[in-house]
Amino acid sequence: MRFFISIFLIASVFSNETFAYENKKNSSISPLAKSYIVSPKNGDTVSQTFTVVFGLKGMGVSPAGIDKANTGHHHLMVDSAKLPNLKVPLGKEVKHFGGGQTETVVTLTPGVHTLQLILADYQHLPHNPAVISEKITITVK
Repeated sequence: MRFFISIFLIASVFSNETFAYENKKNSSISPLAKSYIVSPKNGDTVSQTFTVVFGLKGMGVSPAGIDKANTGHHHLMVDSAKLPNLKVPLGKEVKHFGGGQTETVVTLTPGVHTLQLILADYQHLPHNPAVISEKITITVK
């Protein structure tokens, strides 16, 4: 009987956390908040090693681990076919910039690639509503 009670309690905790996230609307996130890639621009041709500059409007940048309202830190997706699960902390499918960096140097193989940014809170959890840039396409020569 204790086993079943323990399982029930564990399940309740996880379902409550999921419910809390589902209902978490960060009131400090402006509906006008926008993440974007400053450079390169959509359609640009770049060398194999190039700088990606991150842009953000309507919010501030803060390092991971710092719980500060209306802020977040960037995560970069390269060649992602779809968005990661936005209900859990971002993982290995993205490059993390938890130090609050606003640019990075990237090296890619020649060919066509896509880049996209996701802003996340101090725990690497995407904001709700999510602050995601448009996906851009670049060609690496």
